[in-house]
Amino acid sequence: MSAGQRRLDIEQIGDVTVAKFVDKKILDENNIQMIGNQLFGLVEEDDRKKIVLDFTAVEYLSSAALGKLITMDKKVKAAGGKLRLCSIRPDIYEVFAITRLNKLFDIHDDQESALAGF
Repeated sequence: MSAGQRRLDIEQIGDVTVAKFVDKKILDENNIQMIGNQLFGLVEEDDRKKIVLDFTAVEYLSSAALGKLITMDKKVKAAGGKLRLCSIRPDIYEVFAITRLNKLFDIHDDQESALAGF
């Protein structure tokens, strides 16, 4: 695996940026760092304001990855943008619910509903 390998598939749908996670397991510290850098770059470098994070492929997520998501949410809000999450598996959603992050994030069942009314 090369150090510069992208951990997200980025797609532009209208004026919304959809970032799909490539990894099934987001546990490795280096991968989490790369994901964080890519996510933050969307806001800080590309000046994207409407972002959907698609978790379709994700089976496992570490607490360090959750930390990156919280930071991402703050960066998007600070830039006057909106962040939505979608397609989170029930067992991962449970972690969001336990940590009350389901109250912080705007979570949708699928990409279509996340894109609706943006």
